[in-house]
Amino acid sequence: MTTAFELMVAPNGARLTHADHPALPITQDELIATARACEAEGATAIHAHVRDGSGQHSLNAERYNELHAALLAQTNLHIQVSTEAADIFDVAAQRDCLAAVTARDTSVSLREIARAPELVAETYAIAAQRGIDIQHILYSPDDMELLRTHQDAGILPEGHCRAIFVLGRYTEGQISAPEDLKPFLDAVGNAQLTWSVCAFGPREHDCLLAALQAGGHARIGFENSRTNAQGVRHTDNAASVATFVEMAAKHGFAPERRG
Repeated sequence: MTTAFELMVAPNGARLTHADHPALPITQDELIATARACEAEGATAIHAHVRDGSGQHSLNAERYNELHAALLAQTNLHIQVSTEAADIFDVAAQRDCLAAVTARDTSVSLREIARAPELVAETYAIAAQRGIDIQHILYSPDDMELLRTHQDAGILPEGHCRAIFVLGRYTEGQISAPEDLKPFLDAVGNAQLTWSVCAFGPREHDCLLAALQAGGHARIGFENSRTNAQGVRHTDNAASVATFVEMAAKHGFAPERRG
């Protein structure tokens, strides 16, 4: 029996450049080519960041909307856009991005929007009004308590919600491990939550397999790791996706796009 999971590729992130890996996609054309290659290897969704004309992280909704339209036309991937502040944008800019993007799936860091408590309810209300499904970024088990607080206050819709557990950080020599997942799962308890994992460092694939085995989903890609467990650099995002799909298949898992 095969268990289906969502395999979202995060090919570039907000901070990395070609200096980090020559195959890291920066431009729209590079992102589309990467998306198509990753889909061919089994990816079912994409977590996309856009850049400005100088290659810097951007929350420009027009750029996101152009990319969204192009991805819809050229792939069958489920599309998620990022509202990451990346120490550049304030909460108002994140809110304004949500208010203008055409994509109906975004990621939001609870810690980032907590910087402006007076805008949290408004930001979520805009997403709800526009039919945007938010995946909440949780950097530590403590963030789960913040998520519960928002739910109890009625800021978030009742019922199921989505989150991604981030194992590790943007730290030189970061090595996340499968056991880093347990504190997040302990914090979830009996909460109704559809969750995924991303992991920094060379043990990314091991961490993602642990997530599948615990009932979660996986986000893979150069945003978090560009090497395999032996420290050898992946040729490109698609090569990492292909390797993990093969690994997951050996354990009875297969990527499948969610409805």
